[in-house]
Amino acid sequence: MTISLHPSTLPAVLSPVLTPFTKDGSPDAKKLLKQCQWLESNGVGQAIFGTNSEANSMSDEQKMHLLTSLVEGGLNPAHMMPGTGATSIDATVHMTRHAVQHQCAGVLMLPPFYYKDITDDGLFAYFSEVIQKVGDSKLQIYIYNIPPVTKINLSLSLLERLAKEYPKTVVGMKDSSGDWAYTESVIKLLAPSGFRVYAGSEIFLMRTLRAGGVGCISATANVNPRAISELAAHWRESDADQRQKSLDQVRSIFAQYQMIAGMKTAVAHYSKDAEWLNVRPPLMQISADQQAKLLKELEAMNFSMQGL
Repeated sequence: MTISLHPSTLPAVLSPVLTPFTKDGSPDAKKLLKQCQWLESNGVGQAIFGTNSEANSMSDEQKMHLLTSLVEGGLNPAHMMPGTGATSIDATVHMTRHAVQHQCAGVLMLPPFYYKDITDDGLFAYFSEVIQKVGDSKLQIYIYNIPPVTKINLSLSLLERLAKEYPKTVVGMKDSSGDWAYTESVIKLLAPSGFRVYAGSEIFLMRTLRAGGVGCISATANVNPRAISELAAHWRESDADQRQKSLDQVRSIFAQYQMIAGMKTAVAHYSKDAEWLNVRPPLMQISADQQAKLLKELEAMNFSMQGL
Protein backbone atom coordinates (compact mmCIF):
# COMPACT_ATOMS: atom_id res chain seq x y z
CA MET A 1 0.00 0.00 0.00
CA THR A 2 1.29 3.44 -0.95
CA ILE A 3 1.54 5.86 1.95
CA SER A 4 1.76 9.52 0.93
CA LEU A 5 4.17 11.41 3.13
CA HIS A 6 3.66 14.56 1.06
CA PRO A 7 -0.05 15.41 0.72
CA SER A 8 -0.69 16.94 -2.70
CA THR A 9 -3.45 19.13 -4.10
CA LEU A 10 -2.54 18.17 -7.67
CA PRO A 11 -5.04 16.18 -9.74
CA ALA A 12 -4.30 12.70 -11.09
CA VAL A 13 -4.23 14.10 -14.64
CA LEU A 14 -2.38 17.19 -15.79
CA SER A 15 -1.89 18.69 -19.22
CA PRO A 16 1.33 20.25 -20.54
CA VAL A 17 -0.83 23.10 -21.77
CA LEU A 18 -0.50 24.24 -25.38
CA THR A 19 0.63 27.86 -25.56
CA PRO A 20 -1.33 30.14 -27.91
CA PHE A 21 0.84 32.55 -29.91
CA THR A 22 -0.04 35.67 -31.84
CA LYS A 23 1.18 36.11 -35.42
CA ASP A 24 4.37 37.81 -34.21
CA GLY A 25 5.18 34.83 -31.97
CA SER A 26 4.22 36.41 -28.65
CA PRO A 27 2.35 34.22 -26.16
CA ASP A 28 -1.29 35.21 -25.69
CA ALA A 29 -1.93 35.33 -21.93
CA LYS A 30 -5.71 35.83 -22.15
CA LYS A 31 -6.20 32.93 -24.53
CA LEU A 32 -3.96 30.71 -22.39
CA LEU A 33 -6.03 31.53 -19.31
CA LYS A 34 -9.21 30.56 -21.15
CA GLN A 35 -7.64 27.26 -22.25
CA CYS A 36 -6.45 26.49 -18.72
CA GLN A 37 -9.90 27.24 -17.32
CA TRP A 38 -11.43 24.83 -19.84
CA LEU A 39 -8.97 22.11 -18.77
CA GLU A 40 -9.74 22.81 -15.12
CA SER A 41 -13.48 22.49 -15.80
CA ASN A 42 -12.74 19.03 -17.25
CA GLY A 43 -10.85 17.81 -14.19
CA VAL A 44 -7.33 18.35 -15.53
CA GLY A 45 -4.50 20.29 -13.83
CA GLN A 46 -2.08 22.49 -15.70
CA ALA A 47 1.56 21.54 -16.23
CA ILE A 48 2.20 24.78 -18.09
CA PHE A 49 5.58 25.23 -19.77
CA GLY A 50 6.00 21.55 -20.55
CA THR A 51 7.26 20.07 -23.80
CA ASN A 52 3.91 20.50 -25.56
CA SER A 53 3.75 24.10 -24.34
CA GLU A 54 6.75 24.93 -26.58
CA ALA A 55 8.36 26.04 -23.33
CA ASN A 56 11.91 26.03 -24.65
CA SER A 57 10.84 28.35 -27.47
CA MET A 58 9.97 31.02 -24.89
CA SER A 59 12.15 33.20 -22.68
CA ASP A 60 12.22 32.85 -18.92
CA GLU A 61 10.62 36.29 -18.61
CA GLN A 62 7.78 35.35 -20.95
CA LYS A 63 7.03 32.25 -18.92
CA MET A 64 7.10 34.06 -15.60
CA HIS A 65 4.85 36.82 -16.97
CA LEU A 66 2.38 34.19 -18.18
CA LEU A 67 2.34 32.44 -14.81
CA THR A 68 1.63 35.71 -13.02
CA SER A 69 -1.16 36.49 -15.49
CA LEU A 70 -2.76 33.07 -14.97
CA VAL A 71 -2.75 33.34 -11.18
CA GLU A 72 -3.99 36.94 -11.27
CA GLY A 73 -6.69 35.75 -13.68
CA GLY A 74 -8.03 33.39 -11.02
CA LEU A 75 -6.44 30.07 -12.00
CA ASN A 76 -5.90 27.85 -8.97
CA PRO A 77 -2.14 27.44 -8.33
CA ALA A 78 -2.88 24.36 -6.21
CA HIS A 79 -3.57 22.56 -9.52
CA MET A 80 -0.51 23.92 -11.33
CA MET A 81 2.88 22.35 -12.00
CA PRO A 82 4.86 24.76 -14.20
CA GLY A 83 7.98 23.58 -15.95
CA THR A 84 11.01 25.39 -14.57
CA GLY A 85 13.96 23.26 -15.66
CA ALA A 86 16.70 24.87 -17.76
CA THR A 87 20.31 24.19 -18.63
CA SER A 88 21.35 27.10 -16.41
CA ILE A 89 21.11 26.68 -12.65
CA ASP A 90 20.42 30.39 -12.21
CA ALA A 91 17.57 30.34 -14.75
CA THR A 92 16.08 27.27 -13.08
CA VAL A 93 16.33 28.91 -9.65
CA HIS A 94 14.77 32.14 -10.94
CA MET A 95 11.74 30.42 -12.52
CA THR A 96 11.35 27.94 -9.67
CA ARG A 97 11.40 30.62 -7.00
CA HIS A 98 8.79 32.56 -8.99
CA ALA A 99 6.52 29.49 -9.13
CA VAL A 100 6.85 28.87 -5.39
CA GLN A 101 6.09 32.53 -4.66
CA HIS A 102 2.89 32.11 -6.68
CA GLN A 103 1.99 29.10 -4.47
CA CYS A 104 2.10 26.53 -7.26
CA ALA A 105 1.64 23.02 -5.89
CA GLY A 106 4.78 21.78 -7.61
CA VAL A 107 7.27 22.40 -10.39
CA LEU A 108 8.24 20.07 -13.21
CA MET A 109 12.01 20.15 -13.58
CA LEU A 110 14.00 18.92 -16.55
CA PRO A 111 17.57 17.81 -15.93
CA PRO A 112 20.26 20.04 -17.49
CA PHE A 113 20.03 18.63 -21.01
CA TYR A 114 22.81 20.23 -23.05
CA TYR A 115 25.86 18.23 -21.94
CA LYS A 116 25.79 14.50 -22.61
CA ASP A 117 27.44 11.57 -20.80
CA ILE A 118 27.13 13.37 -17.48
CA THR A 119 27.41 11.45 -14.23
CA ASP A 120 24.85 10.83 -11.50
CA ASP A 121 27.04 12.92 -9.22
CA GLY A 122 26.83 15.82 -11.67
CA LEU A 123 23.05 15.56 -11.92
CA PHE A 124 22.72 15.29 -8.14
CA ALA A 125 24.87 18.40 -7.75
CA TYR A 126 22.65 20.32 -10.19
CA PHE A 127 19.37 19.51 -8.43
CA SER A 128 20.96 19.98 -5.02
CA GLU A 129 22.26 23.44 -5.88
CA VAL A 130 18.88 24.48 -7.26
CA ILE A 131 17.13 23.33 -4.08
CA GLN A 132 19.60 25.10 -1.83
CA LYS A 133 19.51 28.35 -3.80
CA VAL A 134 15.70 28.44 -3.92
CA GLY A 135 15.82 27.84 -0.17
CA ASP A 136 12.08 27.45 0.40
CA SER A 137 10.45 24.63 2.37
CA LYS A 138 7.33 24.92 0.21
CA LEU A 139 9.21 23.81 -2.91
CA GLN A 140 7.90 20.53 -4.37
CA ILE A 141 9.94 19.20 -7.30
CA TYR A 142 8.76 16.63 -9.82
CA ILE A 143 11.72 15.42 -11.86
CA TYR A 144 10.97 15.32 -15.60
CA ASN A 145 12.44 12.24 -17.25
CA ILE A 146 12.25 12.49 -21.04
CA PRO A 147 15.33 10.71 -22.45
CA PRO A 148 14.09 10.71 -26.08
CA VAL A 149 14.59 14.51 -25.94
CA THR A 150 17.28 15.09 -23.30
CA LYS A 151 19.37 12.00 -24.15
CA ILE A 152 19.87 11.70 -20.39
CA ASN A 153 18.78 8.59 -18.52
CA LEU A 154 17.87 9.18 -14.89
CA SER A 155 19.01 6.12 -12.95
CA LEU A 156 17.03 4.58 -10.14
CA SER A 157 19.97 5.14 -7.81
CA LEU A 158 19.97 8.88 -8.61
CA LEU A 159 16.23 9.21 -8.00
CA GLU A 160 16.51 7.26 -4.76
CA ARG A 161 19.43 9.43 -3.62
CA LEU A 162 17.52 12.66 -4.35
CA ALA A 163 14.36 11.41 -2.65
CA LYS A 164 16.29 10.33 0.45
CA GLU A 165 18.37 13.51 0.67
CA TYR A 166 15.39 15.82 0.01
CA PRO A 167 12.30 13.80 1.03
CA LYS A 168 10.08 16.85 1.44
CA THR A 169 11.27 18.54 -1.74
CA VAL A 170 11.93 15.92 -4.44
CA VAL A 171 8.48 14.37 -4.21
CA GLY A 172 7.80 12.79 -7.59
CA MET A 173 8.46 12.57 -11.29
CA LYS A 174 6.94 12.59 -14.74
CA ASP A 175 8.31 9.69 -16.75
CA SER A 176 8.15 10.22 -20.51
CA SER A 177 10.66 7.50 -21.28
CA GLY A 178 7.97 5.38 -22.92
CA ASP A 179 9.60 2.41 -21.19
CA TRP A 180 6.99 0.79 -18.97
CA ALA A 181 9.52 -1.51 -17.27
CA TYR A 182 11.45 1.57 -16.11
CA THR A 183 8.31 3.40 -14.94
CA GLU A 184 7.19 0.35 -13.00
CA SER A 185 10.61 -0.06 -11.38
CA VAL A 186 10.51 3.56 -10.13
CA ILE A 187 7.03 3.02 -8.69
CA LYS A 188 8.06 -0.19 -6.93
CA LEU A 189 11.18 1.38 -5.48
CA LEU A 190 9.94 4.80 -4.42
CA ALA A 191 6.12 4.95 -4.27
CA PRO A 192 5.95 3.14 -0.89
CA SER A 193 7.76 6.12 0.68
CA GLY A 194 5.32 8.62 -0.88
CA PHE A 195 7.13 9.43 -4.15
CA ARG A 196 4.46 10.28 -6.76
CA VAL A 197 4.99 8.90 -10.24
CA TYR A 198 3.09 10.30 -13.21
CA ALA A 199 3.26 8.51 -16.55
CA GLY A 200 4.10 10.74 -19.51
CA SER A 201 1.20 9.43 -21.61
CA GLU A 202 -2.35 8.27 -20.93
CA ILE A 203 -1.44 5.09 -22.80
CA PHE A 204 0.18 4.03 -19.51
CA LEU A 205 -2.53 5.45 -17.23
CA MET A 206 -4.16 2.19 -16.14
CA ARG A 207 -0.84 0.41 -15.70
CA THR A 208 0.50 3.32 -13.66
CA LEU A 209 -2.50 3.48 -11.34
CA ARG A 210 -2.60 -0.28 -10.85
CA ALA A 211 1.10 -0.34 -10.01
CA GLY A 212 0.79 2.42 -7.38
CA GLY A 213 1.52 5.55 -9.41
CA VAL A 214 -0.70 8.61 -9.20
CA GLY A 215 -1.74 9.41 -12.78
CA CYS A 216 -0.42 10.95 -15.97
CA ILE A 217 0.81 14.24 -17.40
CA SER A 218 -0.08 13.79 -21.03
CA ALA A 219 -0.01 15.77 -24.27
CA THR A 220 -3.45 14.70 -25.39
CA ALA A 221 -5.00 15.83 -22.12
CA ASN A 222 -4.97 19.13 -24.04
CA VAL A 223 -7.66 17.85 -26.39
CA ASN A 224 -9.28 14.90 -24.61
CA PRO A 225 -9.26 16.03 -20.95
CA ARG A 226 -12.62 14.79 -19.71
CA ALA A 227 -12.20 11.22 -20.90
CA ILE A 228 -8.71 10.94 -19.39
CA SER A 229 -9.64 12.49 -16.05
CA GLU A 230 -12.75 10.29 -15.81
CA LEU A 231 -10.70 7.15 -16.33
CA ALA A 232 -8.32 8.28 -13.58
CA ALA A 233 -11.31 8.81 -11.29
CA HIS A 234 -12.95 5.47 -12.12
CA TRP A 235 -10.03 3.19 -12.89
CA ARG A 236 -11.23 0.48 -10.54
CA GLU A 237 -14.57 0.10 -12.33
CA SER A 238 -15.44 -2.76 -14.68
CA ASP A 239 -15.36 -0.67 -17.85
CA ALA A 240 -11.91 0.82 -17.15
CA ASP A 241 -10.07 -1.27 -19.74
CA GLN A 242 -12.57 -0.29 -22.41
CA ARG A 243 -12.14 3.36 -21.46
CA GLN A 244 -8.39 2.91 -21.78
CA LYS A 245 -8.82 1.51 -25.31
CA SER A 246 -10.86 4.58 -26.28
CA LEU A 247 -8.14 6.88 -24.99
CA ASP A 248 -5.53 4.93 -26.92
CA GLN A 249 -7.57 5.33 -30.10
CA VAL A 250 -7.63 9.12 -29.80
CA ARG A 251 -3.93 9.18 -28.97
CA SER A 252 -3.10 7.07 -32.02
CA ILE A 253 -4.75 9.60 -34.33
CA PHE A 254 -2.70 12.52 -33.04
CA ALA A 255 0.48 10.41 -32.92
CA GLN A 256 0.48 10.25 -36.73
CA TYR A 257 1.38 13.94 -36.88
CA GLN A 258 3.77 16.35 -35.20
CA MET A 259 1.94 16.27 -31.87
CA ILE A 260 1.94 19.98 -30.99
CA ALA A 261 0.88 21.13 -34.45
CA GLY A 262 -1.76 18.42 -34.65
CA MET A 263 -3.30 19.31 -31.30
CA LYS A 264 -3.28 23.00 -32.19
CA THR A 265 -5.12 22.08 -35.39
CA ALA A 266 -7.84 20.44 -33.29
CA VAL A 267 -8.07 23.36 -30.85
CA ALA A 268 -8.25 25.86 -33.72
CA HIS A 269 -11.02 23.85 -35.36
CA TYR A 270 -13.19 23.20 -32.33
CA SER A 271 -12.73 26.70 -30.89
CA LYS A 272 -13.22 28.30 -34.31
CA ASP A 273 -10.09 30.37 -33.72
CA ALA A 274 -7.51 30.02 -36.51
CA GLU A 275 -4.85 31.84 -34.47
CA TRP A 276 -4.43 28.63 -32.45
CA LEU A 277 -2.65 27.17 -35.50
CA ASN A 278 0.43 29.30 -34.75
CA VAL A 279 3.56 27.46 -33.59
CA ARG A 280 7.04 28.82 -32.90
CA PRO A 281 9.99 27.95 -35.17
CA PRO A 282 11.67 25.56 -35.54
CA LEU A 283 8.28 23.83 -35.37
CA MET A 284 6.00 24.21 -38.37
CA GLN A 285 2.27 23.73 -38.73
CA ILE A 286 1.23 20.54 -40.52
CA SER A 287 0.07 20.91 -44.12
CA ALA A 288 -3.50 21.75 -45.09
CA ASP A 289 -3.94 18.20 -46.37
CA GLN A 290 -2.72 16.76 -43.08
CA GLN A 291 -5.01 19.09 -41.14
CA ALA A 292 -7.99 17.94 -43.19
CA LYS A 293 -7.05 14.28 -42.74
CA LEU A 294 -6.65 14.68 -38.97
CA LEU A 295 -10.01 16.42 -38.57
CA LYS A 296 -11.73 13.84 -40.78
CA GLU A 297 -10.36 11.01 -38.61
CA LEU A 298 -11.57 12.75 -35.46
CA GLU A 299 -14.99 13.33 -36.99
CA ALA A 300 -15.24 9.65 -37.92
CA MET A 301 -15.03 8.68 -34.26
CA ASN A 302 -17.45 11.44 -33.16
CA PHE A 303 -14.70 13.25 -31.29
CA SER A 304 -15.57 16.62 -29.77
CA MET A 305 -14.13 19.26 -27.46
CA GLN A 306 -17.29 20.40 -25.72
CA GLY A 307 -17.31 23.78 -24.07
CA LEU A 308 -14.07 24.96 -25.66
